[in-house]
Order: sequence, then structure tokens, then C-alpha cells
Amino acid sequence: MKEKITLTLILFVIALGLALFSGCAEKKAVVSEGTTQEQAPTPAAKEAAPQEEVTLQDINFDFDKSNIRPDARVIMKANADMLLKNKNYNIIIEGHCDERGTAEYNMALGERRAQEAKKYFINLGVDASRMKTISYGEERPLDPGSNEDAWAKNRRAHFVIIE
Repeated sequence: MKEKITLTLILFVIALGLALFSGCAEKKAVVSEGTTQEQAPTPAAKEAAPQEEVTLQDINFDFDKSNIRPDARVIMKANADMLLKNKNYNIIIEGHCDERGTAEYNMALGERRAQEAKKYFINLGVDASRMKTISYGEERPLDPGSNEDAWAKNRRAHFVIIE
């Protein structure tokens, strides 16, 4: 009888310990292909960087919008020209948002922003098979501030070059 109580108590302590130390699940980022990617290092850190110094400039969006602004069209054209000259490079288009709005809404808005940038590149002649999109919503701010200047920087599409 005493052994059963001891065994039950040990199992209870182990189960309680596992429950306490298991923690919460990590947040996932939405990927356009319907899969998810862990919230670990960015694709830029995981992918091999190109040998030459080829960079693409980010574009910014207005609050709660996913359409490409006139000032961003100039940047997109320059980015497309760079991609058309360097056909061996593919890109990941990351959609980002500011901290306002729910996490779910911002993930969807980030995805719309990434998709709009992809469509714009396609219209400029970049092959769709060279591009993937991902939304990080509000999870990876460029500026951690909570003011309009910071929010304006965080409403963006970021382009990561991969070979």
C-alpha cells in the first residue's frame, strides 16, 4: 500500500514538472505556400548570402494598407532591375506591420503586403518562381518604438536575396 502511494506521488510530481516546464508553443509565421516557419532566425540568417554586394531596398506602406505607394514604385523598379540582371538570385518577400491591430490581423495584412510586392515584381518582368512570400505581422519590428515614426518604419516589405 505504501509503495503504491509513493509510486503515485512520484508519477504526479513528474507529470506536474513536465507541465510546468513545457512552456507555451512558439508563434509561427504565415508562409504563402500554406506551410509554417518557426519564429527562429530570419530566412536571411539561414540562407547563404550572395557573393556580390547585391541588396534590395525595403518599401514602406501606409497605415492599414497593402497597396504599393508611388514612392515605393521607384524602389520596386530598381529592385526589379537588379533581379533581372542577376537571374541566379531568388528572393523571399517578407511582409511586416506595426504593433497596432491584433496579431491575426497583422499576419494577414503582412501577407497581403508581401503578395502585392510579388505581383508588382511579376508585372515588372520578374519570374514568379523566383519569389516566395512570408508574413511576420508585427513580430519583427525594425524599430521597437511605440510612436508614429517607429510604426512607419515597421510597415514594410523586406526583400531577402537567396541563391
